[in-house]
Amino acid sequence: MAEDAGTDTPRGFMEQLLGSQEVGRLGLACEDEPYVVALNYAYSDGRILIHCALEGRKLEMIARNPSVCFEVSHQEGPAVPHGGNRCDMPFESVLCFGTARVIDDLTERIEVLNRFQARYDTPEKTREPIGPERASKCGAIVIDVHRMTGRRHPGDHRYEWECADDA
Repeated sequence: MAEDAGTDTPRGFMEQLLGSQEVGRLGLACEDEPYVVALNYAYSDGRILIHCALEGRKLEMIARNPSVCFEVSHQEGPAVPHGGNRCDMPFESVLCFGTARVIDDLTERIEVLNRFQARYDTPEKTREPIGPERASKCGAIVIDVHRMTGRRHPGDHRYEWECADDA
């Protein structure tokens, strides 16, 4: 990922939005069944980090089809008139496409869960690091992002970034 990721670049805008939001939507699909779930996440080094239960629908669907998408958005203000109606909404959004991995290795899971936890820690509230006992009771998913698309509206600015082969 040698491309400059400053916030004035398309990739920088998308990574800034991913890093600033607290809730995203994970999109999964198996056979004829789509599934979207809102959840907390952390974005780090081109990866989306998610904590989860040790079993459940998300994990079953990822095992069957690890190709996923992940969306975050931010409403910039109230609806504004458009063509005589209050139907235009200023917003920013990012849609990531990638491969989800359920983290089975306990050492890697501890690292992922601690990065996730650090995302939500504040100077006023810092929790103890997650160790083997806590990590064995909580699952973790990592999405390796291969491609991102972003949009800013109004202005209808559209952005796209694709992971380089050397990333």
